[in-house]
Amino acid sequence: MTRCIAGRLAFLTLGAALALATPAPAQAPAQPQAQAPAQTPAPLPALLPVPAALRGAWFAGECAAPRAMLQVTARAVARLPADGPARLIRFGETRRQEAWHIGTGRGAEAPRILLRGDAQALDTAEPDAKLRDDRLPGNTPLQSWHRCAAPPASFAALHGEGLAFLGTLEVLEAACGGPAATPAQCAGAVVAEGDVSGDGKLSAAEIARMVRGMTWVLAASEDAAPEGVLAAGGGGLLAGVALGRLAVESLDYDGDGKLSAAELGQDRGAFTRALGSEAGRPLRLEGVQEGVTLLRSLMDGMLLGQ
Repeated sequence: MTRCIAGRLAFLTLGAALALATPAPAQAPAQPQAQAPAQTPAPLPALLPVPAALRGAWFAGECAAPRAMLQVTARAVARLPADGPARLIRFGETRRQEAWHIGTGRGAEAPRILLRGDAQALDTAEPDAKLRDDRLPGNTPLQSWHRCAAPPASFAALHGEGLAFLGTLEVLEAACGGPAATPAQCAGAVVAEGDVSGDGKLSAAEIARMVRGMTWVLAASEDAAPEGVLAAGGGGLLAGVALGRLAVESLDYDGDGKLSAAELGQDRGAFTRALGSEAGRPLRLEGVQEGVTLLRSLMDGMLLGQ
């Protein structure tokens, strides 16, 4: 069963990775009706990034055995108690109010977190959802955080890869999600962010590392407890290995065992010459589809252990 779940997760993550490396084409504007002029959608406001001095790892309690850790990136905050559920807030809106940097997460609850401090000391507040924005922080209790020279081994082992990927995810969103993003630019960012060895390519192990990091992000976004994060990491380990091997075997066109940005973007950066030939006759696609379905069933059985 574990192998089956890992295999299915690998397929899903591979599809997400390919989608990430292929920015969606711009949609053709709809033809306006005669009685109504065309409307130009307003651009989304740029997010105010968290000040650089506040980013990085923060701790509450003694550095040798902290009660909690707080990771601050340009557009997110991850609060990680030693014995409680994680909380990941990825900002959909940000603003400044006096000395506070206020980030609001997406979703129905729209959680808010306030940050105030400098490079060595940080205060945070997580107000009740009913508190009005113009009254923040109100009577919300403040949490104080400080820097530590190095994270404790327990925090690093449980959260290290996930927190690394949280920053990577923001870089990829910037490179791949903007209106001016190109497939080549996006594929190059994927390789640059995942390339641990520095050879300019992605190995199966480097792909697996990114999958494990994404598994952590998904678990933290669901407020998983430490044991839940650990369990997700175990599933991510299996899925990461499966996906890494599958991606290399699927896209490694030169056979060197690694993926370059060119291979990752093959046939996705631009349309190749596909002018066809006037010779021949169309095949019956229904018959071809039956063969493809049979082949996929056979591959599913081998890869998923069914």
